[in-house]
Amino acid sequence: MPKVLVVDDSLSVRKVVQRALESKRIEVLSAASGSEAIEQIGREAPDLIVCDVIMPDMDGYQICDFVKKHPTLGRTPVLLISGIVNSTVLERAAKVRSDDVMRKPFAADELLHRIESFLPAPGRPQPAAAPAPPTPAAAQLAPVGPPVDRRIPAPPRVATAPEALSAPVAPIAEPGPDLKALLAGVAELPGVSLTALIDREGALMEAAGGLLPEAALAGALAACLVGSTDGVGRALAQGRLQSLILEYDAGVVLLNAVGDGAMLAVVLGDPAVLGKVRYHVKKALPDLVRAV
Repeated sequence: MPKVLVVDDSLSVRKVVQRALESKRIEVLSAASGSEAIEQIGREAPDLIVCDVIMPDMDGYQICDFVKKHPTLGRTPVLLISGIVNSTVLERAAKVRSDDVMRKPFAADELLHRIESFLPAPGRPQPAAAPAPPTPAAAQLAPVGPPVDRRIPAPPRVATAPEALSAPVAPIAEPGPDLKALLAGVAELPGVSLTALIDREGALMEAAGGLLPEAALAGALAACLVGSTDGVGRALAQGRLQSLILEYDAGVVLLNAVGDGAMLAVVLGDPAVLGKVRYHVKKALPDLVRAV
């Protein structure tokens, strides 16, 4: 049974991937941080790694670089996932030899298709068997052969002049808004406890604020969307309904459509600031749409 390691600090994303793979006879391992991922990679030797680009301790590029430089696991495919996929992200992914980059939010069937394209078909030998032929050749060439062969491919990848020259040019191109900074800007408004960006399937993409996005909150927001997919929820997720206000005893949740694939949830402890918060959210929405 193939193993897939999912690395993401968002529990919701890890659960989405697990649900997509659980019926496909694929063992799903998960890690919530880069250090946990490094430990599992060495211990479990997964057949594929699905890794978020942005995490608290290590980013996905560092993890991918670690895998590709690993003496025995260097052929393991790495699929990076990111809320923003632009020229800068693709360039950094190529530099660490990522096998693919997938944009969040993603549909479960699209994710499954990508994952299955990297895993060996049932009954077909795994690509790990490929290093077997060089072994006898290495014995004939004495100990000098293997180190030379392994080190020769590395310089061309690092010392490509066009890539080196293009590196400073990429930031000059329009970098796009910082998603985390945009959410933090709204979360810093008086009376706001939390801002969270959620995809159309209810998976948490990013969050900011003093109130941590616990499973109960994320689950409630997801249930609000998924439970009404034939009416208000679908209209909001598709951008046909701009906003929705949910009033609870403990406060107010303001839901805003962000394009046609995401939803912004703002949790307010003080309903009196709702008008001011809505004004700031409307100003931030164009940048949020570009960031997503």
